Amino acid sequence: MPAPARLRPRGTAAAVGRSLRIYHGPQAPRAAMDALYRRFLGPGDLAFDIGAHVGDRVGAFRRLGARVVALEPQAGPARAIRLIHGRDPAVTLVQAAVGEAEGEVTLYLNPDNPTVSTASAAFVAAARRAPGWEDQVWSAAVTCPATTLDGLVRRYGRPAFVKIDVEGYEDRVLAGLSTPLPALSFEFTTLSRDTARRCLARLASLGAYRFDFALGESHSLHFGRLVDRRDVEAALMALPHAANSGDVYAVLTP
Repeated sequence: MPAPARLRPRGTAAAVGRSLRIYHGPQAPRAAMDALYRRFLGPGDLAFDIGAHVGDRVGAFRRLGARVVALEPQAGPARAIRLIHGRDPAVTLVQAAVGEAEGEVTLYLNPDNPTVSTASAAFVAAARRAPGWEDQVWSAAVTCPATTLDGLVRRYGRPAFVKIDVEGYEDRVLAGLSTPLPALSFEFTTLSRDTARRCLARLASLGAYRFDFALGESHSLHFGRLVDRRDVEAALMALPHAANSGDVYAVLTP
């Protein structure tokens, strides 16, 4: 999730176009992204992309030779993924959310910035009180189908890596996982630090995970080595609000 910006194109189509230019344009950090995900994925592996937006991580996973199941509930971004990856037989797009139970969820839409649309009402409420988020407006809500990580594993197989980026709903996604997976990432935000705490606790309950994290879209790991839950939690809690967001990487250890 990029930091909120005061100057944005208006409307969902324009905002998706902006995302395409950022994440698929010539300045996109493909080499750094590939180097990071190469730690977790190789040819023939299976990856889940939960909250795929316009599919830049799908592209990275495919460059590494992995098969991808991409989940994106929003119509505009899902359409973009189909246009880019729809003819690739190694990419499966599911237009649905992921949560703690099969069924439906309410998705709060930010038409001018769909990258921060979310199924978390708490995330929306926190943003309305937070400095730097004043121009972000969630002006609509829709009901969309939802599945679980357990359901995806049953249908598609056990992934080598799962990327979760769902704007404050990451803990609910992990609540729908009952068995440990080899490696995964989940987005954290300084807006919703308790969500990160709950994600770390959930993973600790599933298996012997160790962690690192990267800020923003840097694709550069903070510690450069795997550390325990207490170390990464302390580092996340110490970040200034302006750090905004990043991704925690979790690896299951013997």
